[in-house]
Amino acid sequence: MGTLVAFAKPFRMPDFFLISGLFLARVIDRPWRAYLDTKVVHFAYFYVLWVTIQFAFKAPGFAGDLGWGGVAQAYALAFVEPFGTLWFIYLLPIFFVATKLARDMPQGLVWMSAAFLQMSGVDTGWTVVDEFCSRFVYFYTGYVMAPYVFDFAATVVGNRRDALLFLAAWALFEAVMVFGGYSELPVAGLGLGLLGALAVVAASALLSTQGWALPLRYAGQNSIVVYLAFFLPMATTRAVLLKFAPGLDLGLVALIVTAAGVVTPLLLHALVRNTQARFLFERPGWAKLPPRAPQTAEATA
Repeated sequence: MGTLVAFAKPFRMPDFFLISGLFLARVIDRPWRAYLDTKVVHFAYFYVLWVTIQFAFKAPGFAGDLGWGGVAQAYALAFVEPFGTLWFIYLLPIFFVATKLARDMPQGLVWMSAAFLQMSGVDTGWTVVDEFCSRFVYFYTGYVMAPYVFDFAATVVGNRRDALLFLAAWALFEAVMVFGGYSELPVAGLGLGLLGALAVVAASALLSTQGWALPLRYAGQNSIVVYLAFFLPMATTRAVLLKFAPGLDLGLVALIVTAAGVVTPLLLHALVRNTQARFLFERPGWAKLPPRAPQTAEATA
């Protein structure tokens, strides 16, 4: 598992943000009110909800070290400094707003600026600033290169043999760069992130033609469910395994914990989606911006 994690490190977050930007062109021209509702308020609702849920579980442990006043301070700080694994839910709305603000600027200039920030290795200690500088180039690449990425995916589906050769060559190159110690170099890091994201797109396009991969499609369609809720089954499974099966290989423990962190949230979602508890994964009406009332003919005049 350690080897697998090291292999995936250069592209696992870049591909997440690049793919997040792929479909932005469909909605970026919406009026600001509608855009903010789907791209900011949507993620803000889930961030606030799940930060609160995480704190409810972790507060007793925090209180032992910080006191309850410290817990309250840590909870308030979570709205400035993203908490734990929810940092990317916090960051996505910032990317959406930044991209819409920059949509009339020369795309080449924006991309070069974002690439410069990524290669600069900004390290202020503030997650929002550091991760914005490190990841925005991938999100923006997904936005501006979306037509080409979709064409690439279609080409992969129509040329399976060549796609498999590409993936094999990429995997070999990735391994050489990572285990040869070259992946941390600035330009190499950016290139490996973009190339790895294309490899993920290619692999996903190939899997989309396979009937046995339908569970992966289901997980993808409900990916936010996994992103939000994996922390509890992950922590619980890890604690149980380490206590009752301490002799298990740690790589196997990590694999089991990862599987539990993916499957359990999907099962929870299936259980609650037709109940009052569906607010855990479905934004209720009160958490949406109401559409602007149409102007009357008199007001327009």
